[in-house]
Amino acid sequence: MREMKKIFAGILMTVLLTGCSSQEILSEVPQTIVLPEEQIDSLPMQEEDPTSAETENTESFSLLEEGGSRFAYESLEAPEQIWYLEIEQALGEMEGAVKLSTDPLEQGLDEQDIDKIFQCVMIDHPEIFYATGYTYTKYSRGEKTVGIDFAGSYELTEEEAIVRAEQIRKITADWIRGIGEDKSEYEKVKAVYEQIIFATDYDLNAPDNQNICSVFLEGASVCQGYAKATQYLLNHLGVMCTLVQGTVDTGEAHAWNLVRVDGDYYYVDTTWGDASYRMEDGSEQEGLSEINYDYLCVTTEDILRTHRIEGVVAMPECTAMEANYYVREGNYFTEYNREQLQRIFDAAREMGRTDITLKCADETCYREICRVLIDEQEIFSYIPDSNSTISYAQNGKQLSLTFWVTNE
Repeated sequence: MREMKKIFAGILMTVLLTGCSSQEILSEVPQTIVLPEEQIDSLPMQEEDPTSAETENTESFSLLEEGGSRFAYESLEAPEQIWYLEIEQALGEMEGAVKLSTDPLEQGLDEQDIDKIFQCVMIDHPEIFYATGYTYTKYSRGEKTVGIDFAGSYELTEEEAIVRAEQIRKITADWIRGIGEDKSEYEKVKAVYEQIIFATDYDLNAPDNQNICSVFLEGASVCQGYAKATQYLLNHLGVMCTLVQGTVDTGEAHAWNLVRVDGDYYYVDTTWGDASYRMEDGSEQEGLSEINYDYLCVTTEDILRTHRIEGVVAMPECTAMEANYYVREGNYFTEYNREQLQRIFDAAREMGRTDITLKCADETCYREICRVLIDEQEIFSYIPDSNSTISYAQNGKQLSLTFWVTNE
């Protein structure tokens, strides 16, 4: 007798609704100095145009890399952008204390704005993997702030950071060559998603798991590492990608990405695409793909079924479906369609695959396909091997179904 088996216990496509319990904690050590009247005039201040920071000292050391998206920078007001550029340069050059320009103070900024701006710099720059936080010193006269010094906090020396940066560039250059810079934007996003998942294990105890070193140098990470590595690679491939911060249904912190494909925005969660994250016991299921594509180029509506967007940068409303994985691959259903299903199973068989996943447009379609394929067991008509066992898993949150053949 042929057998069909459902996978329970929250594994496989029924995604674990957990986040990254190893949450990034960036230190902030403020200090306030009240200056006597006679010292105010002698306080050295940075008065030059902050935008000149990018052109001055062109031969100075910097770990900043060109070509990345400045999505967070573009979300800031003009006074905040001035401090952003100064903090960006200070972190890139691993400088000591630098004096922030006073014009933003005159326009209403104060030390409370530093944290938001620092976070924006870190969001835009996954290559700043060595920064763990910052300190600032506020100079005030009475109730008025007259100056602020900013200094990054680093877990590596300059020499150590340079060595790691070179190692990462060498490894990722090989990855990028393998992906191919002549691919379409969708193909690049899909290839990066797959490459990171194949090369990385989800491990809460992985070293450097809040930055790109964990993925590229250790092959193990948590959500922040996955997301920053995704951002790093896509930026180098010329695809706009930024970091998204928030929580999942359990309230735990989580990080994923926003990408732009052919002019439209989509969410990508590489962590939730990794089977080593989705399986509670780390076991593998025979015949099932390592990759879950439910979180490759999805809409705001889709991502909000399991995620909550928080953080300091507002995100756009993502409504396009053209670059959604299931739409692109022909596995997106608006109703039960026998011919479409047969094409999917035939294509999988030709490629030697033993699993297929399909996504439904709405609850009505999802219930109909579940009824026909599972309740009425129509699934057996698409898999003629009489000696096989068919397993399946449902992701009701994302309206997807996965079927795969085992030899059990």
